Amino acid sequence: MTALAPDPSPTAPAPAPIVVGVDPSLTGTGIASSNGWVDVHGYKRPRAKDPGITQLPHAERIQAMRDLLTLVTTTIGHPDLAVIELPAVSRSGGGAHERGWFWWQLYHHLTLNEVPVALMAPNARALYATGRGNAPKGAVIDAVTRRYPAWATEGNDNAADAVTLMAAGRDWLGHPLTTLPKTHRTALTKATWPTLIGDPR
Repeated sequence: MTALAPDPSPTAPAPAPIVVGVDPSLTGTGIASSNGWVDVHGYKRPRAKDPGITQLPHAERIQAMRDLLTLVTTTIGHPDLAVIELPAVSRSGGGAHERGWFWWQLYHHLTLNEVPVALMAPNARALYATGRGNAPKGAVIDAVTRRYPAWATEGNDNAADAVTLMAAGRDWLGHPLTTLPKTHRTALTKATWPTLIGDPR
């Protein structure tokens, strides 16, 4: 008598996508992963000993920025989606050209390594976190602490921004971390999302 073949096991559910949110900054880049961790990396612009010189020489400055870029990209790894905050073009102050260099180098590295990249403006990020596009940093920190307690931001606004960006990416992929009001989720329509092969939506 021929034994019957066992019934095939039910198909295991596909793993949730890994999304990383990135809030680029030379002094404090926030990075948050949907795997449950959040980091902040940056460098404090060293001051030369000569009081008449306010910044490092260019050769040392570019090396410090390159080192930071390597640290940040290594921390990000190769997720299914990276959500990066767009630069605040209205922001003034010193170091604007350095911040621009860092942002574009980060974007270039991710796209060169075929990491899908989404872009979200600061006001859309604040809207997703709080329901208000002009919400202050403290409100974003409070909202993230309340809604995503597994990610320990320790009151750091860069970390809170990164968690928000990551959560928005998971929501867009159809794997939200929590249920948000429609007012918050309208922020998703204001972001620039990549075209993904096998997009589940």
